[in-house]
Amino acid sequence: MTTFDHEKLDVYQISLEFVITAGEIIGKLPTGRHNLADQLERAATSVVLNIAEGAGEFSRAEKARFYRMAKRSATECAAALDICRVRKLIDERVLEVGREKLLRVIAMLIRMVHGLESGSGRSTKPEAISPPQQPR
Repeated sequence: MTTFDHEKLDVYQISLEFVITAGEIIGKLPTGRHNLADQLERAATSVVLNIAEGAGEFSRAEKARFYRMAKRSATECAAALDICRVRKLIDERVLEVGREKLLRVIAMLIRMVHGLESGSGRSTKPEAISPPQQPR
């Protein structure tokens, strides 16, 4: 089966995993939290869509622009998880799973943007954008 460019990116695959996690979190939100649920859903979706759009661009500047937008949406998702945490709406262990995925996505996107802006282009290759190593 032929794949699209964005499907080859580790950051895209992890952001899809986060969409699943976000859906699980949204499903556990108590009634009356529709605004927060909608915001998290839209931001999580935006991460995935902007990564795909960036991968489809030819211009390095446009790629970087879309990856920066994806990073901003991922940061917005992190803030939504913080709201869930401080309001004690969701179990902290569930939120931590989402935070870990977002940390990986954000780190990858930053490296991709820096690679594109520095002119190296190295960070745009799927094998060059593996997740950051976790401290031991």
